[in-house]
This record gives sequence, structure tokens and C-alpha cells, in this order.
Amino acid sequence: MSHSVSPLALPFPQLPAIAGVTPHVARARYKDWDRCDLSLVELAPGTAVAGVTTTSKCPSPEVEWCRSALPQGSARALVVSAGNANAFTGGKGRDAVQMVVDTVSAQLGCAAQEVFVSATGVIGVPLPQDKARAGLDAAFAAAPCSWRDLTDAIGTTDTFAKAATTSAMIGDRRVELVGVIKGSGMIAPDMATMLGYIFTDATIAPALLQQMLGAANRNTFNCITVDSDTSTSDTVLAFATGQADHPRLETMDSVGTDAFAAALADLCRQLAHLVVRDGEGATKFIEVRVTGAVSDESAHRIALSIANSPLVKTAIAGEDANWGRVVMAVGKAGEPAERDLLSIRFGGVEVASQGVVVEGYDEAPVAAHLKGQEILVEADIGLGQGRATVWTCDLTHGYIAINADYRS
Repeated sequence: MSHSVSPLALPFPQLPAIAGVTPHVARARYKDWDRCDLSLVELAPGTAVAGVTTTSKCPSPEVEWCRSALPQGSARALVVSAGNANAFTGGKGRDAVQMVVDTVSAQLGCAAQEVFVSATGVIGVPLPQDKARAGLDAAFAAAPCSWRDLTDAIGTTDTFAKAATTSAMIGDRRVELVGVIKGSGMIAPDMATMLGYIFTDATIAPALLQQMLGAANRNTFNCITVDSDTSTSDTVLAFATGQADHPRLETMDSVGTDAFAAALADLCRQLAHLVVRDGEGATKFIEVRVTGAVSDESAHRIALSIANSPLVKTAIAGEDANWGRVVMAVGKAGEPAERDLLSIRFGGVEVASQGVVVEGYDEAPVAAHLKGQEILVEADIGLGQGRATVWTCDLTHGYIAINADYRS
């Protein structure tokens, strides 16, 4: 963790143990810091895996490895390196990934494709194999660690540890879900910049887990943005250890699938919101709702145009009820919109309607809303039934300060 803690931070929750999940952390010393920066999570044999990764055209070797391994549907380990993204590193980066997966698979006696890897940090520096190997040796020798230790170890510019939990009933059996995530800057869909890991003791077919994670991702991680920049390393992986004693979920028609899918979506939403709350320099958590668009997809693009606008974000940082900037962001989105049908609300208070400021508009309640930490911006396009919600944060001097000295 670095810099002062975000004013939007939430306390670290109490998290249950997940049968079949054994986390370890160690010091690989990828950077000159006194903290654990290599995480190793051992998973029970038979663990199902699903994942979603960055849409960047410059993905890291770790992302490429996960993509190649995911179709196998089985996982025995996860390794996360923090402080070095190992991205844009050519053959040296790929060799480092191969060394990591070969080392872990040999230790566990599993296939290399059952080892999943992530890395986060500075781009352009190959992952040092000697440090990674030493870190792995230390992790295998270390006692199991807590969820908090694991969450701390995967962070980079994060200012607080982010985790969440939920549960679901499958028949008469309660299954647990735990998620840990890191992310603070370079956050934008598709998908948002982060590393996130979800663990559950449920028994689920890999294809179904992939289907449910993809659906949850569309409405959560793909609906957050801090700065409109998409990373080379974005990865969310879900692991189902199958340790819970219930009939295996095979399809969306299986008894209990609906409940688990809802719990997974809720967990992903919690984790996504935590990333926005730790947006670099953030002081406001902003929800942008767009209604009345020609389609949900169009509403989503308009909402992102509002959420990514530096003018909108800086106005909210300055607690300025400048609704004209929202109008600007709607107009530049490249989506169908009609000026004389557009309505804008801040904190539920209508400020503009039918293309003009509302008669007798009183800015006082809007100004009071903007002084809070939870901000709601709504735009009704007036053309159809399309709707979307995205989440973002304000843009402050803190963002510049953090990113100006990121490599130091």
C-alpha cells in the first residue's frame, strides 16, 4: 500500500476460510520495499477456473498464459507478482512466465496449464527470474497466510486492502465466496484495470463458471473507470474448489445456479466499487446513470463519456454544480441524442429539462449534494428505453502527484 489512505476507503471485512484454498505470501523483492510482493495460492485438485482478461492489444505474457490455460478449466495454483508488470518484455518476459509455471507445477505435481499467473507494476522491465524463483521457494516454505496478507501482497499504488464476501444456498448447502482485488489507477473498461481473484467452495462445471463470470463482469468490472486508461495486465480469475457437498452445477438450469450467479454478481459489484473508491487521488465516489437512450449499449457509451470526462470529474472535485459539462459529455459521445429532450439531475435534483435549465432552479441542494462523498449524476436522453450505470471518481491534484512519481 502507498500514499495516504483514500478518504473513500472501507474497512477490511471479516472473511471466511474457503475449503481447498491455501494462500501464502513471500518477499521476492521486485522493488526496493519492505513488504511481501509474491503471492502463491494453492488450490485443491479438481478446482474449476474461469477468467476474463484485458482487451489491450499489448497484453502481458501472464495474460497470454492465462488465456491459453483457461480452456483446460482446471487450476491447482495462482501466482501473483507485484511491483513488476512484466509487460512489453518480449522473449525474456515469456521465459520468466514459463519458469514460474514450470517451478510451481513441478512442486505440486500438476500440469503447467493448471498454474495461473499475474503480474502488476511497472511496464517494460522483465520479471527477474532469480527473484521470482527465490520468492517462490520462500512462499512454498511459508505458513499459510490470512486473506488480509494476501490482499496486501498483490497491491501496488493501492491505499487500502480490498476484499469482499458473500454466500449462496445451493439446495440446503451454503457455499461461500471470497474476492480480493487490487486496482487504483489505469482503470477503464473493457475490462477495468486490476487484478481480481474470486474463490468459492462451490462445485461448478468450468464452462458454467465462465458463463456466470462473463455475465457478472459485463455489469460490474466493465462499468467502472478512473482515468479511461486500460492496462496490459487486467485479469479476473474465479476458482471453484468443489469442496462443498452439493450436486455439481452444470448448466443455468441446475438447481442453485440462479442463487450462485446472483451472489457472484454481487461480489463482483462490491469489488468493482472498491477499486473506484481507491481511484488515485479520489475524494468522491460517483455513480452515473443514463436512461432514455436508444439501447442499453448506447446508454453505456454515453455514461462512460460522462464518467471519463476530465471536465465533469474536475467540476465534481471542486464541488461545482456545472451541469453544462454533463451536457457536453452527452453530446460528444457519438450516440443518438436530442438536445431538446435531454434532462440532467444531480443527487436526484433536476437541473435541466427539455434542453434548458429548469424554471426557478435553486442550486443550493445540488451544491450540498456535491459536498458529500457519494455523488449521483443522472442523464435522461429522452429517445428510448436504454439504460446503463457506471461508476467513477473525481479527478484531483492527487492523481497527478501519484502518477508523476510512479516509478520512483
